[in-house]
Amino acid sequence: MATKGVDENVELGFLEETNPCLLRSHYFPSKVGGKPSWLSLKQLPIDISCKTCGKPAVFLLQVYSPDDKVSSAFHRTIFIFVCRNLGCSTKNSNDNFLVFRSQLPRQNDFYSPNPPNENTPTTGPVPDEDLCHVCGSLGPKRCAKCHLASYCSKDHQVIDWKSGHKAICSSKEKTQTKYVKGVLFPEFELITEPEDLDDVESDEENYTKGEEEKWQEYEDFLKSDKAGSLIPDNVAKNELEKMATVESMDDKIFRRFKERIKTNPDQVLRYHKGGQPLWVSANHIPKETDIPICLCGAKRQFEFQVMPQMLSHLQVDQLGDSLDWGILCVYTCSNSCQIGNDYQSEFLWKQDYSSDHK
Repeated sequence: MATKGVDENVELGFLEETNPCLLRSHYFPSKVGGKPSWLSLKQLPIDISCKTCGKPAVFLLQVYSPDDKVSSAFHRTIFIFVCRNLGCSTKNSNDNFLVFRSQLPRQNDFYSPNPPNENTPTTGPVPDEDLCHVCGSLGPKRCAKCHLASYCSKDHQVIDWKSGHKAICSSKEKTQTKYVKGVLFPEFELITEPEDLDDVESDEENYTKGEEEKWQEYEDFLKSDKAGSLIPDNVAKNELEKMATVESMDDKIFRRFKERIKTNPDQVLRYHKGGQPLWVSANHIPKETDIPICLCGAKRQFEFQVMPQMLSHLQVDQLGDSLDWGILCVYTCSNSCQIGNDYQSEFLWKQDYSSDHK
């Protein structure tokens, strides 16, 4: 059962369509898909490539999450990138994901200390450096023919050439601005609202009662003559009980996951800084030593998790292999350590469903 003081202060994230202009950097958005709206506008991450295949990862989402206890984190955003190569998406592996933290004080090199006016959207400041025309990451490479379009990699240059740049390259016209199909995810605003614990606690109370009844039925069955006739002679009853307990724990965690989210089935993110994730399985839960400390020496803490419901909005479903996850848990520096205008790598733990709950 959820206990106030333990599971309170969870913010649920939902997706909404909005004016794309309001998702630009100077509006400090939380968003999914499209190109990243960088917070610091210089010293962008140099290498955003998959650790498995080496190809460029693309922007998945960003969460704007200021730390009011740290003056240098008056603005603070966490960015997640993912490789879209389906062969790189393997069970319980985070090798195809990258996470970065960017933060700035109120007085900074890029933005006014006063909130922007959303009634009259403006373009706002843009990074000093060239950005990849395809994905919006740092673009140190240029088209050798027109010298107008920038790219993060040869891969994205080839994609852009085949997707339309070839037709306008020699004309010296302004390069096309539409997204290259199949590279970026659909763009949405990510909004949050508090989780209603009253509804959750009522659901979990009913769930706990039901679980206790099922477990009692199982124990009664083991004591019955019918159980003895069904259990092979070479299987000790204590071994069977041990196996059943493990399976029961996995089922229990999965059912708790389903019960917890059913009052808000459209949630795509759960923000609970300093709290605990809502796991989907008893398997592949990290120990404290599995979460690396920050470069500053501070421990990382759980900040938010991306839910499987997000996948239905990303248009990645297809036959055979597909980009997939149970949950993605992001761990960040507990001190929001000072990083200037840099982007600091953070840590992501991927947990997939057990085979029984896939």
